[in-house]
Amino acid sequence: MVVMMNMEVKPAWLQGLMGETFFGGCGVHENCRKNEKNIFCLLCCLSICPHCLPSHRSHPLLQVRRYVYHDVVRLGDLEKLIDCAYIQPYTINHAKVIFLNQRPQSRSCKGSANMCFTCDRILQDSFHFCSLSCKVDYMVYQGQDLSSILYRIDESDFAYSQFDGLRVDGSEIIDDDGQITQSSFLEDPLQYRSTSCSNDNMGSSGISHQPVVVNKKKKGFLPGLVLSLSSRRKGAPQRAPLS
Repeated sequence: MVVMMNMEVKPAWLQGLMGETFFGGCGVHENCRKNEKNIFCLLCCLSICPHCLPSHRSHPLLQVRRYVYHDVVRLGDLEKLIDCAYIQPYTINHAKVIFLNQRPQSRSCKGSANMCFTCDRILQDSFHFCSLSCKVDYMVYQGQDLSSILYRIDESDFAYSQFDGLRVDGSEIIDDDGQITQSSFLEDPLQYRSTSCSNDNMGSSGISHQPVVVNKKKKGFLPGLVLSLSSRRKGAPQRAPLS
């Protein structure tokens, strides 16, 4: 009973942000192109697609981004809503972001290390949580008052005008990092401390220390093939000597 009472202190927008499914197709605009739900309405507490924007013109809106099937929000946006202290940020496209929810872990680490208070993910020394939900769930579990970390929503910070670059007129949407492209990279803003993990190339977040950059292959002849073709000499065909 006590747990249920603690759960009730979560504001509707916060519970919706952590529980909504993003980047799925919008049921209202299922026949439209570019109908991925990558926007969260802080008033209606639900995820919407760019085609839904006119219906939420006067509502505070938050853009959600994605990296490798996990939802993230820019730290600059999220910290206007809630105190993000002790949540480990990550850098994507030169912007710091916060994961909304904890991520599955497939690798185990040995030895002493700084871990997330909620899900035991390895973190840098100065952080206690790997995601927004980990911090919120930990405070709820400890019976702490969430109102101490919540801020009053300033609707001017989440105005409709921030999505002016999204085009839904049938042409391609101008993607303002709404979904991070494959050429993006994800890394921690600070250097990892050394830990003895089962995979030496992975950091505490389960992501490579080095930026993961995906480059497209250039089209054309292979160097060896070009060399062999250029080395041929033109001329009349020669017969083999008679025996």
